Amino acid sequence: MGPSGARLFAGILLLILASTNLMNAQEIQSTVSGTITDASGKAVPNAKVSVKNAVRGQTTETQTDSWGHYAVPNLAAGDYEVTATAEGIGVNCAKVTLVASERQTLNFSLVAGNAPTCESLPNAPSASQTAPSLEDLGFSKSEQQGNPQQQALLDKRTHMLKIHQRLGLIAAVPLVASVVTSVGAGGKSTSRASRDLHLALGAAAGDLYFTSAYFAIRAPRIAGTETRGPIRLHKALAWIHGPGMILTPILGAMAFEQKSKGEHVHGIAAAHGPVAIVTAGAFGAALLSVSVKF
Repeated sequence: MGPSGARLFAGILLLILASTNLMNAQEIQSTVSGTITDASGKAVPNAKVSVKNAVRGQTTETQTDSWGHYAVPNLAAGDYEVTATAEGIGVNCAKVTLVASERQTLNFSLVAGNAPTCESLPNAPSASQTAPSLEDLGFSKSEQQGNPQQQALLDKRTHMLKIHQRLGLIAAVPLVASVVTSVGAGGKSTSRASRDLHLALGAAAGDLYFTSAYFAIRAPRIAGTETRGPIRLHKALAWIHGPGMILTPILGAMAFEQKSKGEHVHGIAAAHGPVAIVTAGAFGAALLSVSVKF
């Protein structure tokens, strides 16, 4: 590998390390979410939710959606006071302690009159719980009785999908780099070092991709749940980038062999570039579908 190839390879390694550090930094942030209902158990839309840091005094506010659900992300670890109010319906509040990278669930049933003394809600998980509860998925309390196996499956699924997400983000770095280096690997001034670097990056992206896919496929399914919103798009795009990640290295190996023999890339191997670009585009769109709120 020549000096330019070595410099590029070192830069890519730095990008991988930087992306890993960025994800670790993001994991420090926590989220409070839940559902607001009235005394009859009906969801309350447009209820005001206020999350106050007990030490800093900083307050973050949001409103519930049409299903009575709210979520306040990007909260630092610490003690918080969460208050929910809806004009003409009632008010309620609770105190919660968040730890790093936690998703805490606080469900409120609004009561008429002045706000009660803030304390832990009976249906709120403990501060050490980082996974969604069965109630988050729509199971009633009666359905939850005698169902610890369901909660265990949910915890395992959450853990495996977190690993899937992290590996997918890391895989994006060598995947993009392999697309960039494909110009030097297949151009007129191509060199063996350029082809070797492109091959190494493609192999690294493939290994990370299929390891990530393993955790998504093997994550246990929870009966009675359905895929909604961005997750549906995320899964649909997998039917594009999944076959593409299988076909791309096959076509790439054919093109690599032809170039190594001093031949021009021809036949079906010529589709390697377009297939790789479509695959990378679909993979990038899949990442955005679960990373950007729309």
